[in-house]
Amino acid sequence: MHRATRRVIWIMAAIMPIIAMGQGSESYQFLNITPSAHVYALGGQNISLVSNDIGLVNQNPALLGQEMSNKLSLNYMRYLGGSNIMGANYGIKAGTHGTVGIGLQYFGFGNMKGADENGTLTGDFGVHDIGISAIYSHDITDRLRGGIALKMITSNYEQYSALAISTDLGVNYFDPEHELSLSVAVKNLGGQIKKFDNTSDKLPWDIQLGWSQYIKDSPIRLSLTAYNLPRWKSPYYKTSNEPGEAPEYYTPKFVSNLFRHIVIGAEYAPSEKLFIGIGYNYKTRSDMSTYARNILSGFSIGAGFNVKAVGVSVALAQPHTGATTFMFNLSLNIAEFINR
Repeated sequence: MHRATRRVIWIMAAIMPIIAMGQGSESYQFLNITPSAHVYALGGQNISLVSNDIGLVNQNPALLGQEMSNKLSLNYMRYLGGSNIMGANYGIKAGTHGTVGIGLQYFGFGNMKGADENGTLTGDFGVHDIGISAIYSHDITDRLRGGIALKMITSNYEQYSALAISTDLGVNYFDPEHELSLSVAVKNLGGQIKKFDNTSDKLPWDIQLGWSQYIKDSPIRLSLTAYNLPRWKSPYYKTSNEPGEAPEYYTPKFVSNLFRHIVIGAEYAPSEKLFIGIGYNYKTRSDMSTYARNILSGFSIGAGFNVKAVGVSVALAQPHTGATTFMFNLSLNIAEFINR
């Protein structure tokens, strides 16, 4: 067995006992929304896609590589309830084996109406979060890469504000001969250094495992991502079969609970210039059982292409009948524009 392969297996085995120790958190969930249309097309979670798209580094800092030097990615997403997400990522080489990236993400949740304790309207106010990230990756061997991302998150909700610091850690193993990619990522480690109102909110830290591989002698790549592992029990509200009864708080059985931690993706990707992908997220589908989900709930689809120095990708999903989400990415190879 290749030495790098043994290292990845050892790392995976070492973190598994930690999985059962995690505690849930309901705050800062916007950090789990990917800004990558490629990832969103494949179900919204993927830490093992190896590509020259720098937009992938928000999923796993170990995906940042020197092939992304002087690459700029811009993203926009029309999310649920009129929310808007937008941002940018940029990468540059750092020595022979390192790469540095910077990123900015804006999460805007629209305007809301303010009111005092008597119900008197006090005017509209905006709600938004901003995340700024600095990323470094290093090629440990020709197949193994590690990465770290430091993130500062500022939140402004009416007159309340908060500041949090978090870290993502990742390792990726890529075997080009077998077109196999394996990843481990620990995400959103950290906490608040300024609270909203003397109330401490936890970050949604997570441990994720990822696998991506092309089917032999074909342009089809499959991906499996295991996520939300520190919170193994994953209950949700389930629609009652009796008319007029409130939904019940349901704890799924083992198999159903297992699939609520797995995202499946498949894509036609004959080269770096084109992909057409589809994903399935069972957790999204089951979470939406109370909210008029449709046959498309849990599924996502998208496509992307590159022409010379410009790349475009889009993704679409409809978690339930009242919400359609759309994501758009534009990538630019700045070096090619400069050298023209």
